[in-house]
Amino acid sequence: MADHPIEALMNTAMENIKGMVDVNTIVGDPVETADGSVIVPISKVSFGFAAGGAEYTDTSNQQQDGGKNGNGSNKKPFGGGSGAGVMLQPVAFLVVSEEQVRLLPVTDNAVVERLINVAPELMKEIKSMVKNNSKNDNS
Repeated sequence: MADHPIEALMNTAMENIKGMVDVNTIVGDPVETADGSVIVPISKVSFGFAAGGAEYTDTSNQQQDGGKNGNGSNKKPFGGGSGAGVMLQPVAFLVVSEEQVRLLPVTDNAVVERLINVAPELMKEIKSMVKNNSKNDNS
């Protein structure tokens, strides 16, 4: 039994999507800077896919040829189509240097995320300031 024509449409579209979306699409090629740091772009990839088709029968010919097409087969005419869309959105840059590894987001919430990343260091500073103040008050 032959494959249905819609299967060929779906396979073609899926192969094209597979060719567009790979690991290098999400985690980009690293770039080395002059100071020796390496910057790696990180992206979010979204894609959608749709396919559809229909077989139709010409009822006027069915009555004349007993339900078969003019060429004597029971194969019905087919019409269909498929499509896909891909959206690539940069999310962050991973910066790796000898001293540290940092994730620099590209979003609007970059300030909030930066504060969250700095919070532990800020808490240490506040604790040391409180200890110094209490020592100074006791002396």
